[in-house]
Amino acid sequence: MTQALDCIITGGTVVLPDRTEKLDIGIRDGIIVEIAPSLKERPSSRLIQADGLHILAGVVDIHVHFNEPGLDAWEGFATGSAALAAGGITTYVDMPLNGVPPTTNAERLMLKQQAADGNSHVDYALWGGLVEGNTAELEGLAQGGVPGFKAFMSEPGGDGEEIFTRADDQTLLDGMKELARLGYVLALHAEDEQIVSELAAQAQAEGRTGELDYAHSRPIAAEVKAVQHALHLARKTGCALHFVHISSREAVDVITATKAEGMNVTVETCPHYLVLNEQDLVDKGVVAKCAPPLRSADEQAQLWQAVELGLIDMIASDHSPCPPDMKQQANFFNVWGGISGAQSTLLLMLEEGFHRRGIALPKLMNMLSVAPAERLGLHYRKGRIAARYDADLVLVDLNRGAVLEQEHLLDKHRQSPYIGYDFSSTVVETLVRGQSVYREQDGLIPEKIGQFVAYQPGGVTYG
Repeated sequence: MTQALDCIITGGTVVLPDRTEKLDIGIRDGIIVEIAPSLKERPSSRLIQADGLHILAGVVDIHVHFNEPGLDAWEGFATGSAALAAGGITTYVDMPLNGVPPTTNAERLMLKQQAADGNSHVDYALWGGLVEGNTAELEGLAQGGVPGFKAFMSEPGGDGEEIFTRADDQTLLDGMKELARLGYVLALHAEDEQIVSELAAQAQAEGRTGELDYAHSRPIAAEVKAVQHALHLARKTGCALHFVHISSREAVDVITATKAEGMNVTVETCPHYLVLNEQDLVDKGVVAKCAPPLRSADEQAQLWQAVELGLIDMIASDHSPCPPDMKQQANFFNVWGGISGAQSTLLLMLEEGFHRRGIALPKLMNMLSVAPAERLGLHYRKGRIAARYDADLVLVDLNRGAVLEQEHLLDKHRQSPYIGYDFSSTVVETLVRGQSVYREQDGLIPEKIGQFVAYQPGGVTYG
């Protein structure tokens, strides 16, 4: 007797890593168990009609900043994950720096996990941090289930005693040696601190404190110099590297050249570098401040070319919110930097990549789902539509869209630079391990079913 399925999704066009095809998906116990041309005749508890829709693997966003524990006025797991669910993101990896205390040892990792437990609408993993003086703590963080580690080559900002700090050269060298021994990847915010701090000080001393003054104080040269230096240290140590939020084609080309040498290195960019540019920084102001800053339209075009050529490994949101009063400063250098846009990541890439530039859906989803999961070892269960994978799925209508209004946003502060953007596509439903967490007609499902995805070499566990 054929075993019944919990859910069948029928009639939709499934986006697989290598093709799109009209297929049915059978789910049991939260896992994809069958993919076939027709499963409608099979017994099941639930049938989802997906006629006219595309079914995508849930986005794996490996770069978000939720600010718990300790920062109640900032974005937290409940509101942040709600926005992700509405945007088709089914797994995220939270950065270690924003929280009091930051995630720099096993005890602090536990505090972060406790803050997220029962408060996330979608599944999550947690980055560990590399800062001065914590090299001996890295193994404990690894044992606690982090899939990778993050360090800053420029000052991350923040006030107080317990803040995330820049990793100096000795910290980077020692940390890379230890992570190479442990077999983990180090993610880097790559901007040269000397260049950016000197240019920022000079601009402010001369009274130049506007949007473009800030942007020009963090030039592409600072990004490229930091990337080159990090690669030099990686050659010495054998440490795997991942460069976050790369904003320039020049830096991408430097990283691409090292891949040809056989180095274990990947590159990420973000939607804001592909959708917004320096003129948007001037027009939109504080909601568009980030580091590295938005670049010129010409630089943006070259970054898109890198995407089309397959030189960008993955796209992540770098969702980095803050309380609104931290965006209210006359001096643009003093405005808290960070773009809040994770709810729009998938729709932006469908709009700008698929609709506008004709990039194939499998290629886009490889950057949004497959590659991020693989880079952090979450690919045992996450990142693709295939048998034995979690039924993390997004149903999208590519032919019906809407203008994004502030009231559509589910993150805590609703400060998106994409308000007013006219999308051609709509997220119809998001499922995590076969359970609906968001439906267009119903909105967010109240139950928070997200689980901690703990990585250990060779697999993942849930807790």
